[in-house]
Formats: sequence, structure tokens, C-alpha cells
Amino acid sequence: MSAIDDANAAAIQRVLSASPTLVGVGRAGDVVPGMQDDLLLHAGPPIGWERMSGPMRGAVIGALLYERRARTEAEATGLAESGRIRFDPCHHHAAVGPMAGIVSASMPVYIVENRTAGNRAYSTLNEGYGKVLRYGAFDDDVLRRLGWIERVLAPALGRALELAGGVDMKTLIAQALHMGDEGHNRNRAGSALLARLLAPHLVRTGLPAEQASEVLRYFADNDLAVLNPVMAACKATMDAAHAIPGSTVVTAMARNGTDFGIRVSGLGDRWFVASAETPRGLYFAGYSAEDANPDLGDSTITETAGLGAFAMAAAPAIVTFVSGTARDALASTLEMYEITLAENAAFSIPALDFRGTPTGIDIRRVARTGILPRINTGIAHRKAGVGQIGAGLVRPPRGCFDQAVQAMAAALGR
Repeated sequence: MSAIDDANAAAIQRVLSASPTLVGVGRAGDVVPGMQDDLLLHAGPPIGWERMSGPMRGAVIGALLYERRARTEAEATGLAESGRIRFDPCHHHAAVGPMAGIVSASMPVYIVENRTAGNRAYSTLNEGYGKVLRYGAFDDDVLRRLGWIERVLAPALGRALELAGGVDMKTLIAQALHMGDEGHNRNRAGSALLARLLAPHLVRTGLPAEQASEVLRYFADNDLAVLNPVMAACKATMDAAHAIPGSTVVTAMARNGTDFGIRVSGLGDRWFVASAETPRGLYFAGYSAEDANPDLGDSTITETAGLGAFAMAAAPAIVTFVSGTARDALASTLEMYEITLAENAAFSIPALDFRGTPTGIDIRRVARTGILPRINTGIAHRKAGVGQIGAGLVRPPRGCFDQAVQAMAAALGR
């Protein structure tokens, strides 16, 4: 085997042996590495206020209002423009966030520990549907919802997780795949499983009956509830495979609504960036592609870890949401075996005779085949606060992978 093959074998072994466990909930400022009061984390590769898309700007404004750093939209905008607020990717702080991905110091976050490698990853708690911060909404209803998450939901889930001794996310994801989920945009089974696992412990937390009912209603009404801890589980998994010299395995794919970026295990913390594409798919009534923002969010960490569009063969019903046919869902997974190095036996797909999901994107295979990773995703309106307007499919720009291949050749002296 070549040095690259040896490095990739080590990276894949770390991915396949990962044991991500949801261990708790904490305040971002207390648990996320490097988090500060004047820092806002965002989805995707690095970006400043001046280049942020509409939904990301809206989420920044909402976070500043939530943190009481500003009283009005105008004050929040002025503060964001002033340079007194710093911006940094979630990925630089062992975190991930869906869509705009904004994390501020007071926000509660899930804590996922990879018990094999000992590293941790973090994600916010999912807000649910409708007008939400992750799509750039920041009105009073959004802020009230965030306040309820902080005051009621987060402490209840944190205590329930303590009583449960944590939740094995790898097992939960594996079960959800057998029940029709793919871990990115279809999470109905996974959210139900998480609720079932936590419910016996929630009733032991001493919550007043009304609040206990609210927490359980949160799960009943929110099929995306498990998405955020699944993202953190994938982040903890892929971070363990990062920084292996010579490895050509992609350890992160992320987008900020303006740019799409990837990171590669053997190339350190460099981002390889090109303009984000706009997803193609199904739009809610009254909206079209002209309203859509370019691709947005850290949730592509699921595809990076072999879930999402890479596991669509397990979730044929998702095509009613992102467009296409059940045959297209099968083809999506089969194509991804062409650009990956392994199959994750822990995440098996019944429709493929329990073949493991395609795992470990190799930039060399992408370059050689010309096949780009598939991604299924929600579509945000380009204006802040409108919210989700559809869902569809997208691929990264080829330029990210071309840059990474060239950088790896230079690093290896080729």
C-alpha cells in the first residue's frame, strides 16, 4: 500500500470505530471550546458580515437580540457591522449548526462524545418548523421560542440524559435507517426513537406536569428534533479522522449561503472554497427558484459521514419532499459508492441487502470519476426571516475538490 492508502486506512478505521454518544446539554459559553460573549459561530467556511446571505444576516440579528446585545434590528445590524462582534465557523469550535447555524454564548447545546477517540462535538437544539432563527427569522415569536428552549427544554433534556446515562447515537441512527430515515432531511423515526428513549427519564426529572407535556409535545410536533444531535454525532465521528498526514478523506463539507467549503484530513484546517450552488427541488406554494438562497448549513456533515443523500436508498419516501422517484433514491446511494473508500456496516440499508452506507469521500476518486457528492437539503428564502421555501438536491462545486487535489499534490511533493 502507498503512504496515502495507509493514511486513508487509518482515517476510515477511526470513522468506522467511532462511538458517538449524546451525553448532555450545556450552555454554549460554558462547554463549546473557545466560545466567548463577543463571538457568534456560523455555518460553513469563514465569512464576514459584508458577504453574508440574507438568512444568515437575519440569524445574526436574532442572536444579538436574544443575547440582549441589541434592542432593535437597527441596533443589531449596527453592532454586526461595527467589528465589535467576531464571527467564526462552527467547525472551528467542534460544533455544527443547521442552515445559518448561528450559535451564541447563552444558547444551550447538545454535547456528543465519541467514546472511542475521546473527542466531543456540539450542536444547538432544533427549534422546530415555521419561522425559526436558523432560517433568519428574528421576530418576537422566534425569540420567545428560543427563550423556552433555554428555560424549559434544555434543562429537562439535560437532566433526562443524566438519568439515562446518555444515548448511543450510532445505534439510534442505525435503527432509524431501518425505519425509513436517512439522517439529514428525513428524521421522523429517529426523533421518535429519541423521544421514546428519554420519555421514561423525563417523567423522573420533577418537571411540573404542564412543562413535561410541553417537552413531549415538542417531540410529537417536530420530526427534526433528532437532526441536531445526529449532526453532532457525525461531527464527532469525522473530527476523529481529521489531521492524518497524507489522508485524502473529506472530513467536513459545509456551506454558509454564499460559499461551499470542504476540509480534508491530510490538509489540516484549510478550507477549499467555491461559490455555493442553489438546490433544485420542490418548492412550497407561491415560491420558485428565483426566491431561493444558495446552499446553506453545516448539515452536510451527515453526507460527509455517509448519511443523508448517501443513505437515500434507506429512505425512498424522502423523494416526496426533495423531488424525484424511489428509484432515484436508490441511484443516489449506489452512485456514492464510486467516490468513497468504505461501507459502514453499522449503517446498513435493507433495500441493498443490508449493504453498509458509502462512507469516506476520497478527493482522488471525485477527481478521477468526475462524480460529485450528492446532498439533500432544505431550501431557504434569500430574504431574512421568510424561512424554508422548499427542499431539494444539490452537489458541491467541482472547484472545492480540484483545489484540494492540487493542494494535496503540493503537500506530497508531486
